[in-house]
Amino acid sequence: MSSISLPLANQLLIALPSLEDPNFSRSVALICQHDADGAMGVVVNRASEYTLGDVLQQMGIDTDDDMLRGQTVLAGGPVHPERGFVIHDGARAWDSSLAIAEGLFVTTSRDVLEAIARGEGPERAAVALGCAGWGAGQLEYELTENSWLTVPADADLLFATPLEARWQTAAGRIGVDMTRMADYAGHA
Repeated sequence: MSSISLPLANQLLIALPSLEDPNFSRSVALICQHDADGAMGVVVNRASEYTLGDVLQQMGIDTDDDMLRGQTVLAGGPVHPERGFVIHDGARAWDSSLAIAEGLFVTTSRDVLEAIARGEGPERAAVALGCAGWGAGQLEYELTENSWLTVPADADLLFATPLEARWQTAAGRIGVDMTRMADYAGHA
């Protein structure tokens, strides 16, 4: 298991209305890792066309839990859209887990999905297909270009807030009303 990456790990990136990239328009991304080589995150407010039942079936994992099968799978970003990323809480780290913060992990291994299907997984989890990546210095540049706001991540937003409310709710954590923001950026 890797150590926590700083400085932007465990932060939410909130796309400002001026961000025109269709991959990230009105998105909220959890930064999982950030260092001199770049950053990796998972978009946490976009539904994919798949349910967790679809993903489990494709992986040959059975579950009797109808609610679990119907759970929405997130569209985590344009990079590796065929790969699963499980954001979860708990004290246990699974194979291929990266600690984002104390008690918050992202895991890419099958064992966590098998445990979830058996009802033995983390208490709260969100499954995403794909992730977002930024090269060295790219995210820092985008922040200076007023593409993103940053706020500390919190479990309620990640696991309890409805997907369609996450963009506005995340911005509201720092007193920003996205409905009142201009859709262009400027520099003073």
